[in-house]
Parts: sequence; structure tokens; C-alpha cells
Amino acid sequence: MTSSKRLKITLIGAGSLSFAPLTIRDILLSGPIAEAGPELCLMDISAGALAHSEAYAREVAQKLGCSPAITSTTELETSLAGADFVITAIEKNRYFYWSQDFHVPRKYGFKQIFGENGGPGGMFHTLRNLPPMLEIARAMERICPDAWLINFTNPEAKIVEAIARLTSVKCVGLCHGIGMGMEQISRILRIPEEELETAACGLNHFAWFQSIRRKGTGEDLYPLLKANERNIPWLAHWDEIALSRVMLRTYGLYPYPGTNHIGEYIRWSEEFLAGTRLQYFYDPQTENPWKEGPVPEFVYSIARLEEKPMFVEPEAQGEVHKPFSLDEADLKPSHEQAVPIVEAIAFGQRRDGLTVNVPNRGSIPGLPEDMVVEVPAYADGGGIHAKTMEPLPEAITEMIRVQGAIHKLVIEAYTEQSRNKLLQAVLLDPTVSTYNNAIAMINEMCELQKDILPPLQ
Repeated sequence: MTSSKRLKITLIGAGSLSFAPLTIRDILLSGPIAEAGPELCLMDISAGALAHSEAYAREVAQKLGCSPAITSTTELETSLAGADFVITAIEKNRYFYWSQDFHVPRKYGFKQIFGENGGPGGMFHTLRNLPPMLEIARAMERICPDAWLINFTNPEAKIVEAIARLTSVKCVGLCHGIGMGMEQISRILRIPEEELETAACGLNHFAWFQSIRRKGTGEDLYPLLKANERNIPWLAHWDEIALSRVMLRTYGLYPYPGTNHIGEYIRWSEEFLAGTRLQYFYDPQTENPWKEGPVPEFVYSIARLEEKPMFVEPEAQGEVHKPFSLDEADLKPSHEQAVPIVEAIAFGQRRDGLTVNVPNRGSIPGLPEDMVVEVPAYADGGGIHAKTMEPLPEAITEMIRVQGAIHKLVIEAYTEQSRNKLLQAVLLDPTVSTYNNAIAMINEMCELQKDILPPLQ
């Protein structure tokens, strides 16, 4: 960074209730960023949501006693002018389309327990989010070619791989799945997270702890993890760790972040997620949520499902913007890694202990060079540096390698506007049922989502 220029950070998807408040707080709580006199630009296609986000940013700045330049815009190119870092978390009509991603493949016999990142649901999710994400990346090539794109948009690995393959933008993908995994192994070991030192790698939402050690002594904690796991009742935290426990017993390593995400990439996971049938539940005899609404409720897992009252009063006006209300307790940094990366690159302050999604380039032996993988890394003034890992066990490597081929085919389906390439990807997926069902599923999904999908011939 030069002292004559403000550090400009642009948030795209700034109207997001889950992404924006947390990221705004992290940026404004950063000492190095505050000292640089930053410009924080908020961008969203929804002017109404953007207004709430901007008001929230100004309130946080006021409470912290800092004076960043805060701007907002619905114009992409305006938001990118002069940007040093662009942080993205975008989704259009998220739950409406997700409910289709979850339901329709199952209707045709696909063994898909979740529909976000893996399986055919994840492929359609990718095809919907690729056009706007590539629009952002290509605009960055024109307007701020030296800026870093820090992405939270899912499906993380497929989106980042498409950007890496199709543009020249410097891009890294981030996910807090590693934190979920750390919490789980800490509970099983009965050792605080801060006393653990781990190395993990793999595919986003399908990554594996290669080593788990005690800080200070270097003691290998895998034997204790395996011994303690054997003493846990099977129904304890079932929807979060049952599948991970079985995979630990089978493959010798513990995967993260949890059953619903891990299970997207394998065929035999259905029996390990009790909440599958609750996801977007509706009665097809009397309800048609994709034509008449409303969209059924999303259930992440049984553990997060609260008991519902039989009758509910209409939601109070403005309740939807509750995350943008500020409490003093909120004024602390999150565990997300976007701002530490910004600090490292912008100010040359090395940050270790990162987990990033980047093209493999030999970081995980046995996987394609250009496949985007999740690996440990550090960042400094020279950028982001992925660490070289030990090979994963052959069975795990092969499961991930199949997903790499699927990534490539889905990206080619997009670039070539090819429904046949999408069919090839679907038929390769472990959750596939039959050839006829694959074609019927693709045709129905393309019809349901024709207003948002790229053309596929």
C-alpha cells in the first residue's frame, strides 16, 4: 500500500443478513485498516437492503470512534473503481432455488442428502452463481486488475475454479467449515481448541484432518480421538458427527464440516442424516411452493431445529433486518479470515493458520493441478501461499479426484452452453440413479430455473 492512497475494500452482496454485518464489523475493528483511513464501499442490487447495511456500517463506525469513508451503490463498476480488495457473498432468491436443488434430484432417485455444494443440486447452484460471479471477475479485470477477490459465494470450490480458469483475477475462496471441524474434534478429545494444532486439506466441505497434535508438546492426538470416539453414544450430535465418526473408523482420518455437507459427495450417507426429510418439507397434495409459494422452511440439521409453536403471529415489520441491529456485545472480531488476509497483503503483516480454497498446484499430491482444493496457507505482502501437504489415503484421494472431473465438466457445460456436458457431470456423480432419470432431472431443473440459468442447448 502507498501512503497516498486510501485502502478501498468493496463488499458485494452487502445486503446479505448473514454476511454483511459480520464482515463490516471485522473491517472496522481492524487496527491496521483503521490506521490506513479506509474506504468501505457497499454494493448490492437491492437498494432497500443496501440502505440497512450502510446505516449499520455508520453506526458501527460511530461506536468505535473511527472515520472510514463509507459509500454504497447498486452499480457494480462504481463499486470496483479503485478497489484493492473485493469481498463477495452473493445469492439470488436463495431459498426458492435451493428448495428445488434439494427436492428435484431426490424425486428422480439421486441419493443426495443436501443440495448446496455437491451432487446435482450443487451443479445447478454453480450454474446459477457463475454468471454474476464471472461478471464481477471480468469487471475487475477491466477496472481494478490488481485487486484481490475474496469469495464466500458457494459452491465455493466450483466458483473459485471457474474464476481461476476463465479470468486473470487473483482469487481465494474462504469457508468457516474448518472451524466447525475444530469444534467437533475439541469436544471429542475434551481438549480446548486453543491447545490443538492441526493440518487439514481436501475439498471444500469434504476436507480431512491429516494431523491433530497438542500445541507445545507435539503429542499425536489421533489415538486419543479414536479411543474417545468409541465411547460416544451413537445418537450424540447425530446429524453433525455420525457420518464423520464412521468415516474416521473407515479411512483413519476425521473429515469436516459435518454430515450434511460431507454427505453431498458420497452415495451412502443418507442413513446418517436424520433431518433429510425435514428440509423444505411440504405436502405436494395441497401445496405447490414453486408456483404459488411460500417457500418451505429450510432445516440445516436437527440440532438447530427449535420446537415450533402450533400457531405463530405474523412477523413484526422490519424483523427481517434484525441482524443489522447493533449490540455492544457484537463489537468483537469474528473467526472469519477475510480481514486477516487483507491485513497481511495490504500491510505486509504475515498471517499464519489460514485455510483457503485455491488451485492445487501440487499442494495435495495425486489431485489435478488446476483443481481448486482446500489447504492450509499463510499470507503476507507477496500474496497467499498454500502449504504442501502429505498425500491423502488413496480412497479419499479418489473420491476427491472424481469431484475434480465434475468441476471441470460443469464449467465446460457453462462455457460451451452444453446440456450434454452437464449430463456427463451428472452421470459421473456418485449420487446418480439412472441414465433416464438423469436426463429427466436435468430437463425439469432447466425448465424450473430457466429465468436464472445460463442457456444450455
